[in-house]
Amino acid sequence: MEMELEMMEERKQRILAFMREQSYKPLKFSELAVVLDVPKEDRPALQELLDEMAKDGLIIKTRKERYGVPDRMGLIAGRFQGNPRGFGFVLPDMGEDDVFIPANAINGAMHGDRVIARLHKSIPGEKHREGEIIQIIERANKTVVGKFDKSDHFGFVTPDHTRLIGDIYIPKDYMNGAQKGQKVVVEITKWPEANRNAEGRIIEVLGDENEAGVDVMSIIRAYNIPYEFPEEVINEAKAVPDKVSEEDTKNRRDLRRLRMVTIDGEDARDLDDAVSIEELPNGNYRLGVHIADVTNYVKEGSALDTEALRRGTSVYFPDRVIPMLPKELSNNICSLNAKVDRLAFSVMMEIDGQGNVVDYEIFESVINVNERMTYTNVYKILEENDEELKERYKDHVKDFEDMKKLALILKERRRRRGSVDFDFDEAKVIVDENGKTVDIKRYKMTIANNIIEEFMLLCNEVVSEHFYWIGVPFVYRIHEDPDPEKMETLNNILGSYGYKLKGYRDVHPRALQEVLTQIKGKPEEKAIEMIMLRSLQKARYSDIHVWHFGLAAEYYSHFTSPIRRYPDLIIHRIMKEQINGQLNEKRIEHYKSILPDVTKQCSDREKAAEDAERDCIDLKKAEFMVDKVGEQFEGIISGITGFGMFVELENTVEGLVRLSSMDDDYYNYDEKSLCLIGERTRKVYRIGDKVNVQLIKVTPESRQIDFILIDEDDDESDNPEPVIRESGKRREDDIEKERILMNIGARGKAKGKKKSTGKNGG
Repeated sequence: MEMELEMMEERKQRILAFMREQSYKPLKFSELAVVLDVPKEDRPALQELLDEMAKDGLIIKTRKERYGVPDRMGLIAGRFQGNPRGFGFVLPDMGEDDVFIPANAINGAMHGDRVIARLHKSIPGEKHREGEIIQIIERANKTVVGKFDKSDHFGFVTPDHTRLIGDIYIPKDYMNGAQKGQKVVVEITKWPEANRNAEGRIIEVLGDENEAGVDVMSIIRAYNIPYEFPEEVINEAKAVPDKVSEEDTKNRRDLRRLRMVTIDGEDARDLDDAVSIEELPNGNYRLGVHIADVTNYVKEGSALDTEALRRGTSVYFPDRVIPMLPKELSNNICSLNAKVDRLAFSVMMEIDGQGNVVDYEIFESVINVNERMTYTNVYKILEENDEELKERYKDHVKDFEDMKKLALILKERRRRRGSVDFDFDEAKVIVDENGKTVDIKRYKMTIANNIIEEFMLLCNEVVSEHFYWIGVPFVYRIHEDPDPEKMETLNNILGSYGYKLKGYRDVHPRALQEVLTQIKGKPEEKAIEMIMLRSLQKARYSDIHVWHFGLAAEYYSHFTSPIRRYPDLIIHRIMKEQINGQLNEKRIEHYKSILPDVTKQCSDREKAAEDAERDCIDLKKAEFMVDKVGEQFEGIISGITGFGMFVELENTVEGLVRLSSMDDDYYNYDEKSLCLIGERTRKVYRIGDKVNVQLIKVTPESRQIDFILIDEDDDESDNPEPVIRESGKRREDDIEKERILMNIGARGKAKGKKKSTGKNGG
């Protein structure tokens, strides 16, 4: 199977190389077959390969049925990114500059679709490129979540996702009992065309817009996150024993007398990892990381396993968790709960005073956790000397002190090799029983968090390196080197603040870490960290080994969270087979054949989970600010764009000050130094500056928060009247008429914008 895949990939690359030659001109299939010297009996396979390459956007088949590569035909293949203002961008597959698509050139594409665009303009010396979409390779949105509106004869759904432009028309027979104002899930039955809206049928009514939990459920459905477990999966989970039997403990190392604890957040229920520590006579530490042995209960090919792969990860919202595995496993037999026997996968490491692992063992074990600790209590013991807690956990205080010492040693070791440590505070959204946000707090990482983070990072490296050198198929967590152009741009931005990125043309992570050290505690710290993070590639899962740039780690995998991440679960399976001598040639070929798809699925589901979690946090923040319209706040400028600047408040809420509201001067956007400069006053607004703002509008549906700048001398009467949300300015029947005209294609083409201020529009 693997040989076939390699051969197929090799053929694709040969065809692409041939078509990219300067002398190549687009050829028909029959001509290609002759030039490539393909025998008649193999031509159906060639046709299949060309069709697949065209479907993936690697090559183009013209109307005259000639084949060529997009880049040599003035075409670009990529992902379409819509903008609420009607235009959009194509983000090329090949890493080139984005292509601006005016509103009248989208031609039925929807946000997220893979498309082919034809370039219209490319001004020499400028990066700005403009074009139109001529082909849709793959549709991204089979279903859409939105708000339902209807008349006597038809309905419309306005998508929640602001980048999905245009309502979806719902014929009367396909409304499925939905009522006006309800949130619904729509299955698209007819894709949009130029000046004609998409059509669909309602397949699920989520509930009234203001009903408790509907807002979060809308996000869950929008990102296609499986919410309920199939009956077969539940039945398998219920059939799993809720206790460890003596039979289960055979052929495992018995660590039940080894002192160990779990350290997690107060509200955690799925406890993946326990830790133990001993100070050895030679001064070294023996660190034990003990991970839940999920694969003992989730067998390959079972309904549980299939569903876990489909989900890829657990998803965490302020008011609920959508687990990868049913609670019978995730909260019970797999969770390393205190005072009960549990099956585990243990990694015992001997670590010297410099943080080097001088010896290690990896084995299956049976454990019994002594205490279920929280980050808060460990912090109080170590940093606040809480006498009551120290007495309560007196058998473990020395261990916590040793853990702190070792964690600091490991962190220093990572710093020396150049590991990049971003120090972002997290937002903790607190909701009541109805899901309503009652508070937002800035959550600061403490030494207790650092202990677990450093121990898990080290364990993941040890496991990854061990199995890399054995040479078995594996799932790696990789982070590729950043794009040199992005590093050059980052260096220019840093230069405007007086910093320099050493060797930015071929940057080492150590150079980034040096900058982070220099900006520590400065007003611009958080903003520069965010710019730097966005300049890096995104970490992902891969069956092919590549180092992890951000961690400056040559070998890295995710091993420590098999309850909530599928990559961890599948490498446990591989590791156990190898340790027990079951990883024969047949099994190796099996893993080689499935891991490319498994890693892609896990990376995709991780991104969906992250986007859904971020959307939910943004929604809850907007909801929290609705009743604060008119209030004034102090904030820090967190971002500058061509259409305004973003301001972050102390509670992590971020809002936009639009350029159009800054009426004391005309402000120009300096892209190189990321600042706004007043033409007359020469006043400069830069990232990291403190400003006073007034909240003037909140639109929870679009997660939009709007501020205006205020000065201490401003007369309050000059402030515009606060507006909570957009109000309809046209009568409903006018809107209805416009929607009908749009759906039947009778409305004239909208004029496309000739110039853009940036990807995010205004």
